Amino acid sequence: MSVLPLTYIPDQILRKKTRKVSKLTDEMVSLTDDMIETMHAEHGVGIAANQVGRNLRIAYIEIPEESEENGELTEAMSYLLINPEIIKRVGIREIDEGCLSIPGFRGNLSRSVKVTVRAQDINGKEFRIKAENLLAQALEHEIDHLNGVLYVDRMEDAEKLYLLDPADGAQSQTNMTTINIWNMRHFAQPVVRKS
Repeated sequence: MSVLPLTYIPDQILRKKTRKVSKLTDEMVSLTDDMIETMHAEHGVGIAANQVGRNLRIAYIEIPEESEENGELTEAMSYLLINPEIIKRVGIREIDEGCLSIPGFRGNLSRSVKVTVRAQDINGKEFRIKAENLLAQALEHEIDHLNGVLYVDRMEDAEKLYLLDPADGAQSQTNMTTINIWNMRHFAQPVVRKS
């Protein structure tokens, strides 16, 4: 296993809908191991194949253990998703989100409260996930990546995008870099033409 270089905005591979996997090869299995290692090295919650420069419909999500209000730990969850698609969305909530491909920034946007996703596992067997909270958010985020969509595309305005202070991770004022990232969100987006 090895850590792969990440792709960053405005790399065009982030704007392309990824190619469906018809048969998982040994090379793709190795890629999934490398994606997991890369995500861990970057301290992410999820990663999509196009974030490491591969045009494949593969994503990995790992939700860490969390302490519930009653003090009990929830179990960590991890999912390797081949050809995932959202088949049901319920509700809307405002959340704060960031992305490995747009380092140093976070933004406020709307995501579903709950989602149901259909995908295949590493053996090609279909499964479904019913998710809410952070897992639902991560599923929407990674599937958006596989569809060529970034979280900044889901934001309503630039004032909801902010730069993190690298010294302490705190939010800083909107600045020219933030505005450039906001403007870059439209860079290389697929053009939809009406016939």
